[in-house]
Amino acid sequence: MSRVIKILGTGCPKCKSMTSVVKEVVSENNVDATIEKVEDIMEIMKFNVMSTPALVIDDVITIKGRVPSKAEVLALLN
Repeated sequence: MSRVIKILGTGCPKCKSMTSVVKEVVSENNVDATIEKVEDIMEIMKFNVMSTPALVIDDVITIKGRVPSKAEVLALLN
C-alpha cells in the first residue's frame, strides 16, 4: 500500500534538509510512497503545527520542529 508523506515547511534550510532525508530513505529502500511538499502556511496551519519542518505520514504528524535521521524516517515508514 502506498504511503502518503507530507513535509510541512515554508522552504527554510531545515525543511529542505528534511525533504532530502525523506527522499533518500524512500528511494534507497524502495518505499512505495508519494512525497508532497506543503509550503502554504494555511495548509500547514490545518495540521495545527507551529514549528516546522514537520513530517506527516498518512495524515499522522510524526516529527515536528527538527530534521530526523534516515534511520528514524525508515522506522516510521516500516
